[in-house]
Amino acid sequence: MLRMRQVRRKLPVTFALPSVMKPLVKEMLANKRLSMPILSYPATQLRGCSVLDLVTNSNKQAECIKAVLDRCPISVALNIMDLSVEAEAFGAQIKLEKNEIPTVTHGILSNLSQAVSVSVPEIGKGREQVYIDALIKVRRLTDKPIFCGVIGPYSLAGRLYDMTELMIACYDQPENVEILLEKCASFIAAYITALKKAGASGVIMAEPAAGLLSPALCQQFSSRYVKAIIENTQDKNFVFVYHNCGNVMPLLGGILELGTDIYHFGNAVDMAQVLERAPSDKVIAGNLNPIDFCMENKQTVYQNTLKLLEQCGHYNNYLISSGCDIPPNSNWDAIDSYFQAIQDFYQDKK
Repeated sequence: MLRMRQVRRKLPVTFALPSVMKPLVKEMLANKRLSMPILSYPATQLRGCSVLDLVTNSNKQAECIKAVLDRCPISVALNIMDLSVEAEAFGAQIKLEKNEIPTVTHGILSNLSQAVSVSVPEIGKGREQVYIDALIKVRRLTDKPIFCGVIGPYSLAGRLYDMTELMIACYDQPENVEILLEKCASFIAAYITALKKAGASGVIMAEPAAGLLSPALCQQFSSRYVKAIIENTQDKNFVFVYHNCGNVMPLLGGILELGTDIYHFGNAVDMAQVLERAPSDKVIAGNLNPIDFCMENKQTVYQNTLKLLEQCGHYNNYLISSGCDIPPNSNWDAIDSYFQAIQDFYQDKK
């Protein structure tokens, strides 16, 4: 298990990991015509398979990742952003349907005092092995860097217990919350390590539930566990992306001290305001509304992409992306227009 109590003494509130830009991040900033949208599920349309196939079959998943690579001008490939995998490994009940993103329907704890008896799962015993196997297979198909999706510690704890009750417990049962978070962080770190060994170039950690917390609670019950995971998995080349699609503006100062390589935010915030507040050595990514890709026509997506670039593209530390996971039923004409807008914008800047 992650030695969280020792780690805490090393991580005071103001701690930030050394900010040394990694080669891959430099490359991404140097070639902004290649972007990093969170684009995976719509690949089912390209390969004629279902979402269920994608999240349960490593061959289908590898084929879909490669299909996106073949079609899209992207800087890195992404595997599937499935925030049910880790909870399922702990024993949570999962809803798997043919063409819906998997969701957690029931956690494993009815009372937080039960956290002490929770066992940290062994990597490879659950559906996470599908993702590891898919990564190994797609690595044989391309030299392109691949980032893998994982959930954040507080967001995982909420799925194992109850999100509302967990927030209350942060006030009246903090020790039990910490026991659960230590186990969540330990599993996530082990999962990231397994993905690294399988060939991942980086990881995108989604910690949206932390956006519900106050700055102090976010530091105590999310950020220090994220830092511990980074400290236990980081190296000079492996890229760590922190994603939060909530309203992070009240939390921004603390989040930007996490020491991750890229900070990825959703459309709940004004990206220009984020960039105004962020130091120039912090790489910021996001935040086109992912719903646009299934609800708007290609012309609107093109214009919305250009508008975001006109607002934020002059920042050297900005990378355009979707604000969150692009839905499975998105229109590929709209997705293509997003990429075209990026090509046109940066072509004009030459």
